[in-house]
Amino acid sequence: MLIRLASDKDEKKWNSFVSQHPQSSPYHHFGWKKSIEKAYSHPCHYLIAENSSDEIIGVLPTVAIAPPFFPGKLCALPFCDFGAGLTTEASVESLLIDEANKIAMQHKLPVFEYRASHQHLPDELLSKENKVRMLLELPETSEALMDGFKTKLRSQIKKAIKNGLTVELGKSDQFIDEFYDVFSFNMKALGSPTHSKNWFSEIRNNYADDMIISIVKYEGLPIGAGIVLFNGSMAAIPWASTRREYNRLSPNMLLYWSLLEYSTDNSYKTFDFGRSSFGEGTFRFKQQWGTKPVPLLWKKFSNGRLEKPSQSNKTTARKYSARSSVEAFWRKLPLPLTIAIGPKIRKYISL
Repeated sequence: MLIRLASDKDEKKWNSFVSQHPQSSPYHHFGWKKSIEKAYSHPCHYLIAENSSDEIIGVLPTVAIAPPFFPGKLCALPFCDFGAGLTTEASVESLLIDEANKIAMQHKLPVFEYRASHQHLPDELLSKENKVRMLLELPETSEALMDGFKTKLRSQIKKAIKNGLTVELGKSDQFIDEFYDVFSFNMKALGSPTHSKNWFSEIRNNYADDMIISIVKYEGLPIGAGIVLFNGSMAAIPWASTRREYNRLSPNMLLYWSLLEYSTDNSYKTFDFGRSSFGEGTFRFKQQWGTKPVPLLWKKFSNGRLEKPSQSNKTTARKYSARSSVEAFWRKLPLPLTIAIGPKIRKYISL
């Protein structure tokens, strides 16, 4: 067996392996690597394990993030929830992790963060401390999907249409622009630095047919926007936003429905609603669509050694307090300023 770094020549071979692997996600797509390199210039170290016949038996995508004046880290993967190694044999995963730790130490990155996921666990074994992916199994048709929803959910989707909302799907520059207008406005309202518009343009360019954008409008004004990425039989929604002052019109319901409808009618089998804290607000929103929680298992290696996940309540409280103060400050900044400086900060935030 040989473990080596992937090059751009491996893109087709990589994507073929990833698209057929049952535990893969759209974030394992080679387009994630190319988008990060072109938009943010982070070094990517994508590992391939091959057998004696040069067949891929495992992959592990990693990205080096080294902010100025702060310790850097190697991450699998940044800007998403899940980027664990994909292998045909269990023993290969540990070898890929060992190799990633070597790369981290070679590049003087003290931490390697490995974002894996459990299989389904019963709800009674989960608590609000658990971060989970919310997955929905899709039926054969969008009609069957709609019929399977509870009456209240169907009425909320119809309410958005009755309120005069319309929805369009595409991936042109206009869709990127309209998505970014909604997204950057919402990020400021949340007190969080926004990604650059170029990041989303590169995602569109490198995912090509494996992505779609939905824009919800009210009287011609974009008030809701979301991006879905595809890989194999899975669809995932890493970014979705609405303008809060229009939430009374239920744009979120029409936004998610349009993307679920598109994914189902294009024969995708699983829809990943993304990360939530078990039992919290976003968890309940996603749960109403019929999703099931799948626990995330993020591991942290320091200088090659696996750290214990425990953290004191005092440390957690201090971090929460500091973050709240930063968020409050960011909300007060003018929108153009947050768009100008936000991406310079956001590129170093791996979440």
